Amino acid sequence: MAGIKSCGAYIPLWRLSRDTVSAAWGSRSLGGERSVANWDEDSLTMATEAAYNCINGLDRQCIGSVYFASTTAPYKEKQCAAVIASALDLSNEVFSVDFSSSLRAGTNALRSALEAARGGSAGDILIVASDARLGTPRTTDEQTFGDGAAAVLVGNSGVAVEVEDMYSVSADIADVWRKQSDTFVQSWEDRWVMTQGYTQHMKTAISGIMKKQGLSPKDVTKVILYSPDAKSHLDIARALGFDPKEQVQDTLISQAGNLGAAHTLAMLVAALQKAKPGDRLLVASYGDGSDAFILKVTENSKRLGATRGVEAHLESKRTLSTYEKYLAFRGLVAQPEEFIRDFPSASVMWRTRSWASSLHGSRCRQCGMVTFPIQRVCYGCQTRDEFEEVLLSDKMGKVFTYSLDNMAGSMDPPIVQTIVELDDGTRLYCLMTDCDPKSVEIGMPVEMTYRKFHEHGGFHNYYWKCRPTR
Repeated sequence: MAGIKSCGAYIPLWRLSRDTVSAAWGSRSLGGERSVANWDEDSLTMATEAAYNCINGLDRQCIGSVYFASTTAPYKEKQCAAVIASALDLSNEVFSVDFSSSLRAGTNALRSALEAARGGSAGDILIVASDARLGTPRTTDEQTFGDGAAAVLVGNSGVAVEVEDMYSVSADIADVWRKQSDTFVQSWEDRWVMTQGYTQHMKTAISGIMKKQGLSPKDVTKVILYSPDAKSHLDIARALGFDPKEQVQDTLISQAGNLGAAHTLAMLVAALQKAKPGDRLLVASYGDGSDAFILKVTENSKRLGATRGVEAHLESKRTLSTYEKYLAFRGLVAQPEEFIRDFPSASVMWRTRSWASSLHGSRCRQCGMVTFPIQRVCYGCQTRDEFEEVLLSDKMGKVFTYSLDNMAGSMDPPIVQTIVELDDGTRLYCLMTDCDPKSVEIGMPVEMTYRKFHEHGGFHNYYWKCRPTR
């Protein structure tokens, strides 16, 4: 039976208190805080983080497809799923596809993957949803929206969660939208959006799948309902006979915010990491209609709680001190031009993709020395063209030495220039992110993370950085 084999999530390190936002505008605070992607993060890099979290320790050669879902993809015309597959060091024979344009894109991708698995699709399917939407300043959206990603691995054998049924409704309704030229999300009048859009279609999908399966509310262990805010889903739960205190999954709104296309899957990951064999879950998303799923947790569910999921990321956080810093992170205020000596080249990016994208080093077949970047001549024994490529992105490490660069252009100076020594002894140069420069020290544990490097030449340039271990 097709189902979920593994799951993972990613919530950025940074948080913005909603009190800070309200103080900037003299408006009412919704309370709590929201997650904020760092200045070198976007929906693609967050998706890569969640995907790594999901497949850590698994055989990557078993992954046959990558589905990426987002309403804030960094490219309008270039497939992001292919970039993610490269960063994950997957086979170039993997099938990759992007889902977009709807808050339901994450569950659209999940349903498509499950149907492909049922049809005997070759290999497991990695679904990763990610979003970093912008709410109009001074609105409740600005406080409610959060940034983050979630991933699930789907297959048809050895599953930890069986999918008993799926049910969808589609609706052409202009309640929440964003044109290609828009920076901020637009919406219609709140009450109309809720009554004619969210409430009506969520109830239709949930009632439809419950009736189809012959289930009553008491047959469901946990109800996972997408919600545009912290409370709207509770009215639906009560109306359909579910117990808000015992059965309804927390929406993550107060701690992270509404994660857009990733929100329903992030809630699902949070629920799965605490689920027990035999639990039955009801999942329902929203966006131009609704997708609903009935899931049953199996005896293979131990791995679901072993990954660094939602709860661990929520606990690992730093708070932005000012609203102005949030604006800088999101590129909403002018910043000094970043100084780039070399104009980026698409052909160079192609030639160096093995080490720049997949973070491969070269291991000498004669003496075993590992070097980065890939070198044709071994530093140790000078053997020429006798090496094999090895993956370094999954290695932990420590700071071997570092310096603080106050002159380089950055959204968050100073830049920490770092030499990292990985667990296998390999040393590599990179920048450090998600850190307090004053707290960096030699021997500090670090891990590798895929981030935006700069945006020049008309395209996004991604590269690997290190960060203090979360």
